[in-house]
Amino acid sequence: MDAERRVIDNGAVAIGGGRILAVGPRAEIDKAYKAKQRIDQPQAMLTPGLVNTHTHAAMSLLRGLADDVPLQQWLEKFIFPAEAKNVTPEFVRWGTRLAVMEMMLSGTTTYTDMYYFEDDVAAVTKEAGMRAVLGQTIIGFPAPDYKTPQEALAATEKFIGKWKGDALITPAVAPHAAYTNDEATLKAASAMADRHGVPLLIHVSETQVENTTSLQKHGASPTYYLSRIGAIAKRSVFAHGVWMGVRDRQTARQHGIGLAHCPSSNLKLGSGIPPIGEFLRFGIPVGLGPDGPAGSNNDFNMFEEMDLASKIAKGTTNNPMALPAATVFEMATIMGARVLGMEEQIGSLEPGKRADLITISLAEPHAFPRHDPYSMLVYTLKSSDVRDVVIEGKVTVRDRKPLTLKPAEIFAKAAELRAKVEASLKEGKP
Repeated sequence: MDAERRVIDNGAVAIGGGRILAVGPRAEIDKAYKAKQRIDQPQAMLTPGLVNTHTHAAMSLLRGLADDVPLQQWLEKFIFPAEAKNVTPEFVRWGTRLAVMEMMLSGTTTYTDMYYFEDDVAAVTKEAGMRAVLGQTIIGFPAPDYKTPQEALAATEKFIGKWKGDALITPAVAPHAAYTNDEATLKAASAMADRHGVPLLIHVSETQVENTTSLQKHGASPTYYLSRIGAIAKRSVFAHGVWMGVRDRQTARQHGIGLAHCPSSNLKLGSGIPPIGEFLRFGIPVGLGPDGPAGSNNDFNMFEEMDLASKIAKGTTNNPMALPAATVFEMATIMGARVLGMEEQIGSLEPGKRADLITISLAEPHAFPRHDPYSMLVYTLKSSDVRDVVIEGKVTVRDRKPLTLKPAEIFAKAAELRAKVEASLKEGKP
């Protein structure tokens, strides 16, 4: 997929200095360039790497901790207690390594994260050679890393200073939500994001309860409240937006907000289904995200998110033409990049852009007979079909083998840390 959304049979991409040099028919690329390293996959599809616009990577260690419970109960009875007792820099480093390995093996080349000890997330992500937009969480109660939002804001300022300009890591400001921060904190976070020209990441209107509470407390929806107090940054990414209404979408368009749509999470937690077609009709860019793997979703599978996004849009509107495959693939690539304000750098195969791309095997029973490539990408191909991953021009996965991470070591450490989590939740119980 390039700027013209061409589909090139027997195509090739030339890469140099971490960027794409040329895209075209293989014969032309072979004639124009001599390669020091080649990846030949004649039975594969070559596409841009997938862009995950919302997740919580280190929560991979809490995977499946509490399934089939409502969001607030999930948070208050399971996740918050588990995090308070267990989340340390070590926990975050190993949880992130596990998540990064899973994401790369399933074709994601850029992910967007908001969690704790985000400097450790950044270090591990860069070490693995993955691209990420990372936000230090700011929340209005004692967190595992910082006890007050003021401390978290100060840490975020340092985090931005350290990582801004890095080739792989884009720092961000991440107030958890309007309902977990006071007005002063929300305004300070937005001002910081604009001051440094970085994204602001925030959960908005994920549940109906959140909206109802906001109306009772502020006389406005979360989106309108944030707009009213001047807490929407120029590069804001709203996660979920399930219960954003017409006025909210108008406000989002006015502020240039991008939406991170998390279909698996919204379905699994019973939060609802946002009218994504209406967001797109309003001109709001929409990306996809798997959210956290600790019960709101249990994996980082962007192929699953694409498939679900299209099908639930069709099912809820009784319109089989809603969210066609090509649009959904754009949401997972170039439109997701636009949500993050990175569309000039990633999201499509164009000369001058960062060389983030993947190959997907077509030598699979479910890939025959071959048909429209966008249909195959969204409805047919699986995350396990990803063969090779290139990020910033460097091969991080070759023939499904991670080259920058040590799977056996990660699995052993993940099992050890998960055992500690489960033991901690049993403490004090009869």
